[in-house]
Amino acid sequence: MQPLLPDWAADDIDPRIPSPARVYDHLLGGFANFEVDRRIAAKMIEVIPEVPRTARANRAFLQRAVRYLAEAGIDQYLDLGSGIPTAGNVHEIAQRVDPAARVVYVDIDPVAVTMSRRLLTGNPNATAVHGDFTDLPAVLAHPQVTGLLDFSRPIAVLLVSVLHFVYDDAVAERLFARLHEALAPGSHVALSHLTREGPAEQLERMRAVTTEVTGRGDKLRTHAEISTLLGDFEPVEPGLVHLARWRPDPDQPLPELRPLDGFAAVAVKH
Repeated sequence: MQPLLPDWAADDIDPRIPSPARVYDHLLGGFANFEVDRRIAAKMIEVIPEVPRTARANRAFLQRAVRYLAEAGIDQYLDLGSGIPTAGNVHEIAQRVDPAARVVYVDIDPVAVTMSRRLLTGNPNATAVHGDFTDLPAVLAHPQVTGLLDFSRPIAVLLVSVLHFVYDDAVAERLFARLHEALAPGSHVALSHLTREGPAEQLERMRAVTTEVTGRGDKLRTHAEISTLLGDFEPVEPGLVHLARWRPDPDQPLPELRPLDGFAAVAVKH
């Protein structure tokens, strides 16, 4: 008999199966997760104790990137693999700069979509869509996406800490090529990506843990491989750099360089 689900969970969720979105939620200190997700997170921390700090660093990069984009005049956002809402969401940051900014969140996890929709009640300029970001044509054709975003104008597409779920390099490269084709000039993509440029034994142990969630572990890429994914998008300054070094907050101490955090960039279509 399946355990009784909390009110934030969809009825068809099996709480015995871990979810990347819920594991990440737990690492960020959220509550929308199950015991199985917390067990996976604990195993990850056992292998690499810095994992919660890396999750927070990714979230901080997302917030810095959106603030940069909003201040640059971007008023439309497509957040692919958006995850479960937590403090400092995309719409909160973008709409603080421009109250008319529009945001579409896309995630394959029903909990992420349910929680996002609940958070967005009463906000006509933001919505959440259930979808697989690797099936980009379906996402771009979704009526809630086309109903809120105008693809004849610049859009920011956010791919933050999700590309390690795209194991096939050809699929990942087609994703960026399709985005470049679909987006108007002046559009941007923001990405962060875990790297395999670290201790091999430690990374192999981490892959064994993430295999329990994804079935084959995370796809870690080098700096050169991540740069290749960007294709015809041109990175803005400071380029593709270590996560915490992408435009760090000037009023904060310069963060310590931790290679296992991976790399981040914001790139533009000219």
